[in-house]
Amino acid sequence: MKKQILPGALLSPVPAVLVSCGTVEKPNLLTVAWVGTVCTHPAMVSISVRPERYSYPLIKESGEFVINLPRESMARTLDFCGVRSGRNTDKFSVCGLTAVPAAGVSAPAVAECPVSFSCKVKEVIPLGSHDMFLAEIVAIEAEEWLFEESGRLALEKIGMVAYAHGEYFSLGEKLGSFGYSVRKKKPAAKPMPSKPQKKPEQPRPFAQKSLAAPRKSGHKKPVYKKSGKQFPGKGGFR
Repeated sequence: MKKQILPGALLSPVPAVLVSCGTVEKPNLLTVAWVGTVCTHPAMVSISVRPERYSYPLIKESGEFVINLPRESMARTLDFCGVRSGRNTDKFSVCGLTAVPAAGVSAPAVAECPVSFSCKVKEVIPLGSHDMFLAEIVAIEAEEWLFEESGRLALEKIGMVAYAHGEYFSLGEKLGSFGYSVRKKKPAAKPMPSKPQKKPEQPRPFAQKSLAAPRKSGHKKPVYKKSGKQFPGKGGFR
């Protein structure tokens, strides 16, 4: 029998990302798990931030921020940037991260993160404990090693981090791809018929030459006729 509990933000897993804001000269970082895709055209995302956070006015006043996708090896940095405040901590310096210019916005990106999304705020929606920033993605920067020969961006190569009910997790085994449940299976390739092997040719036996019987003593040479003349033959015409 199912148990009923109080309503809570338990929908999991969700991505854990590093959101950078401010400027390259004076950058700041915060960890956000309440982040999601809200629209395809135009490409838009949302992040939810508590108003009391140090990064909140930086994002609201500038109207810009960058979503950085960290790797599994950066899980400790993710947690640190979520529990320490930028008011009294230079998170970039403490965590050994580098603030670099991001495409399309004045907010910095994190050089150590292989993918970054430059975002411009379109609307701020007060929700209660958090305000939601709806933003348009104006640029995406990704490292070259993430691209396949076909041009596809293979985000799964990053080794992204998921957040579920207060804990961090790595992504597990791939279960399928979009639409695989209705995708027609390709017919199995028919095996090529094997060609009949030719039997090796047997060597032909050498024809044995018949040996002429030795002539008996006193045997007369044959005489051939040509033009009415007779002459002793030597086994052929001359």
